[in-house]
Amino acid sequence: MAERGTAEPAPAALTRLPQLEAAVGAALRGKREAVRQALVCLLARGHLLIEDVPGVGKTTLAQALARAVHCQFHRLQFTSDMLPSDVLGVTIYNARSQAFEFKPGPVFTNFLLADEINRTTPKTQSALLEAMNERQVSMDGKSHPLPEPFMVLATQNPVEHHGAYPLPESQLDRFFMRIRIGYPDSASEREIVRGAGGFTTVVEPILRAEEVLELQTSVSRVAVDEALVEYMLAVVEKTRRHELLALGVSPRGAQSLYRAAQALAMVEGRDYVLPDDVKRLAVPVFAHRVVVNTRAALAARGADLSDRILEEVLTQVPVPL
Repeated sequence: MAERGTAEPAPAALTRLPQLEAAVGAALRGKREAVRQALVCLLARGHLLIEDVPGVGKTTLAQALARAVHCQFHRLQFTSDMLPSDVLGVTIYNARSQAFEFKPGPVFTNFLLADEINRTTPKTQSALLEAMNERQVSMDGKSHPLPEPFMVLATQNPVEHHGAYPLPESQLDRFFMRIRIGYPDSASEREIVRGAGGFTTVVEPILRAEEVLELQTSVSRVAVDEALVEYMLAVVEKTRRHELLALGVSPRGAQSLYRAAQALAMVEGRDYVLPDDVKRLAVPVFAHRVVVNTRAALAARGADLSDRILEEVLTQVPVPL
């Protein structure tokens, strides 16, 4: 993709993005917006947190997206007894070579599915911080780069709190987007019951790793008008001054919204961002980054107040014409 008025050619893989979206959508029936948001996250080099009740397709979405790209894929079922070395790897002594050798863990892959990430302890959760932020792992004073592309797709159940360890703000901020899937409509659920979609669907690879990297590089060339940048920053500033929020959106969050809007424009076949792109993505990009103050959280009685606050903020900030 290129800015309007330039002659830079678009990547050839761009024409297969609709095919990629359709392949993932065949596994997760009736959830086109969730599939599109996951695709946006991939193209923007982000990590995805899928939060919803059991049985609605969280793991199915993560697996389908990973399998639609011809890359390495590892799945980790997080549990309370899991150690950081179970994720990152371990250094062991080789008696034959009389030297210590690093044995890479499951994180050394292109797509890592961290299933029920809030079931493991904070110590193990924090083991992913460097990998997610810097795309490398440091062990015994040495840095080991991760494969490219690299994406963490994590799932968690927000309802069941017994034996769970909520992700701290520092960890949540590493996730590019948090999405929810929700229950399917009646027609889609009928197809699922009859065996169409879900784990019964075989997802064939659509893109290669190098093509994903090419698309990720092209996202940065999607044009964003200066008025839209001011609009994004106005929304961010509004969250920092909102009376119901104890913590507003960070600069990393503002940067994430910018990249997400560029990626969404690319997915929809445009080389420029629209105000609607920003409005569609503000909640999934920002909601997990803001902290509702204690009084408001108690008054909400368990409802997800952050989403409603952000939707209110979007109505208060003038949209550029």
